[in-house]
Amino acid sequence: MHSEGKLTNEDRAIHKWQMWVDDFGEVGQQRLKQATVLVSRCGGLGSVVAYELVAAGVGRLILAHGGNIQFSDLNRQLLMNYGAVGQSRVEVAKRRLEEFKPQTIIDTVSENVSESNAQELVEQADLVVDCAPLFEERFALNRQAVKMRKPLVECAMYDLEAQLTTILPGKTPCLNCLYPETPPAWKREFPVFGAVSGTIGCLGAMEAIKVIARFGETLTGKLLVCDLRSMAFRTLQLNKDPNCNVCSQIDTETE
Repeated sequence: MHSEGKLTNEDRAIHKWQMWVDDFGEVGQQRLKQATVLVSRCGGLGSVVAYELVAAGVGRLILAHGGNIQFSDLNRQLLMNYGAVGQSRVEVAKRRLEEFKPQTIIDTVSENVSESNAQELVEQADLVVDCAPLFEERFALNRQAVKMRKPLVECAMYDLEAQLTTILPGKTPCLNCLYPETPPAWKREFPVFGAVSGTIGCLGAMEAIKVIARFGETLTGKLLVCDLRSMAFRTLQLNKDPNCNVCSQIDTETE
């Protein structure tokens, strides 16, 4: 947990409208301020997740994303801008977020999540939001989140479709239960509208907020499937794989 957790009068003024939510209130707001969230990639999904978490009052964000801004990012990566093309994605994201909400601590890692850095990154966070497009990154985060029993919000999109689930190690299926192997023909670049990534990014941020603040009903053990071409939304029940090589050894004791 982030140490600077007491609400100030300024915090209360900024967040008073959301503190009017009955089952959230000041206790929920303080939990957000105390929390550290790791966001893997701050692209189309992660930009929106990071923005909404900062807006909601999360005390500290860790943004992990390698590379510089390209013109092809600008249809969906809302923390980026035309004048910053060629600059570091995470540093531009940090600057934009600090301009918006200077009270939030923003730490940056100018590389994508990998087997070599996942442990160090995940152990700093209270919750992880996975917005990475590549399964090697997602699998690395999942393994470490399960190992350390850290909640993991999984966001994904393709074309006009999107998926969202929340993983609580020891209680729910993990990513490896859903995808034991990388889906065939999965590519780094794929068709997408910014409005699709923005939609699932907002939903992912709300899911993270509920898990941290402990209110509402989360997508634990469930998969939200969205088809924005037809505006169809479905929630599917998920089952753990008893032979999963990542989470099958985790016990199911309640906290």
